[in-house]
Amino acid sequence: MRSVCCSAPQLAGLEPYDPKYLPAEAVLSANENPHDVEQEVRHEIMREVKRVALNRYPDPLANDLRDMIAEANGLDRDQVLVGNGGDELLFNLALAWGGPGRTFLNLPPTFSVYDANARLTNTTVANVPRRADFSIDEEAVLARVAEGGIDYLVVTSPNNPTGELASETFVCRLLDATDALVMVDEAYFEFSRQTMRPYLAQHKNLVILRTFSKAFSLAGVRMGYLLGDAEVIREFVKVRQPYSVDAVSQAIARVVYANRAKFEPGIRAIIEERARVVDGLKRIPGVKPYPSDANYVLFRLENAGTVWEMLYGRGVLVRDFSRAPGLEDCLRVSIGSPGENDAFLRALRNAVMGKCDLRIPSA
Repeated sequence: MRSVCCSAPQLAGLEPYDPKYLPAEAVLSANENPHDVEQEVRHEIMREVKRVALNRYPDPLANDLRDMIAEANGLDRDQVLVGNGGDELLFNLALAWGGPGRTFLNLPPTFSVYDANARLTNTTVANVPRRADFSIDEEAVLARVAEGGIDYLVVTSPNNPTGELASETFVCRLLDATDALVMVDEAYFEFSRQTMRPYLAQHKNLVILRTFSKAFSLAGVRMGYLLGDAEVIREFVKVRQPYSVDAVSQAIARVVYANRAKFEPGIRAIIEERARVVDGLKRIPGVKPYPSDANYVLFRLENAGTVWEMLYGRGVLVRDFSRAPGLEDCLRVSIGSPGENDAFLRALRNAVMGKCDLRIPSA
């Protein structure tokens, strides 16, 4: 058998993104909504899906859905772009604003995909690390953009995996200080209740990323969208894959977006459970939870990697960041149902107090 030539050089040393999906009784590792789409909305989805012509290509730009999102946000269609999850749109950001000779400003620790996308597109990465409490070092960021040479950056608000909002005042100062494209990743904004949407008209260099995966319970469907200036959105359209959002996903998203008010009680319940989980974490000796405006909580404790194994042995899967740069000895737990949250807190207390009875959950 003949050998094959090497892959592109920028892939050397790059680790594939691994969501660490494992079977568990309580899956609290991926920031998913614990509530599935309610039956009334599911029935409406099925009716809509039955009308989809499966032998035809979908609307390339999902214009019906774009119109719905635009109207809800007081925008025009050409200020909205739909993508195959936020992941596609993040990669399109690197394709359109990155590349050889261009620079991405990263604010680690944050979502690792930003850095990976930059490296895949041969974009230089400039890091301005966050402070010890995971807040943005605002003056350092402003000083770096003042030096020039930054083409794009992502401000995640709330930040994943640390949970805190970016200051609205800081983002406005940043937008005024640079002509770099500033993406504000608002994947979790429904849980924080804060958005940069009112500033779009004033700042051409602002683009906002949102998703259906979290608040709207559609992690399994893959649907995200951008809000921005029409000329900026056109640049994203140039690099996107044709037909990237299939007709079935478009149909599901239209129904869910039309019924988005029905998700509000579930969102409020997650916010209430978040406060209860944080309080429960504070009551466990040696555990330090960080403030969160999202549907997850980052917490630090000694021997976090071992504790993760003990939790998984009790059927509770959380996300292990204990060996990630800047996140040493940290774990992240998604806010689940009350029962799942109780199981997590009970298992964590037992692990910390040395009472955890290890067992491996069945696959």
